[in-house]
Amino acid sequence: HGVYRRTKTMCFVRSFLSAVLAITWISSAQAGSLPQPVGKTILTISGQISNTNADGVARFDRDMLEALGITTVQTTNPWYDGRTVFEGVLLKKLMETVGAKGETVKAVALNDYAIAIPMADFEKFNVVLAMKRDGNYMEVREKGPLFVIYPYDSTPELQTQIYYTRSAWQVAKLI
Repeated sequence: HGVYRRTKTMCFVRSFLSAVLAITWISSAQAGSLPQPVGKTILTISGQISNTNADGVARFDRDMLEALGITTVQTTNPWYDGRTVFEGVLLKKLMETVGAKGETVKAVALNDYAIAIPMADFEKFNVVLAMKRDGNYMEVREKGPLFVIYPYDSTPELQTQIYYTRSAWQVAKLI
């Protein structure tokens, strides 16, 4: 019983802190700067961006990304059997948050794999920067912490090597 109460309290505190972070975020993003990450930084965005929280870059921890709003995509894909449920932030929302300009985003993985993704894809296809797969946060060995996911089942156009190649996993940086 005590463990349940402590877990419930911890969930409430985490939810409360996420709400405070979201409110702080909205007011600070309008000022051209983002709040500092409290947890471990899992994503760094640089390049032509106007909203930052470090020297010319925007650093995000998991809670900051989740505070932007989570979108769910259920789709088949070449990496997992059957339909997979991915959860993450819309890349168009993330680019708006950092005030990104330009036509291309370069996604860079932990192993330095890099791929250029047209920013137009984010709007056209509702591309997600996934943090969870089938309800669980993705670890590095499971293509995490971040994985660029298209809604592949939404149109045959997305079921091609072009879009599978743009689906970088273990993403650590966006430029």
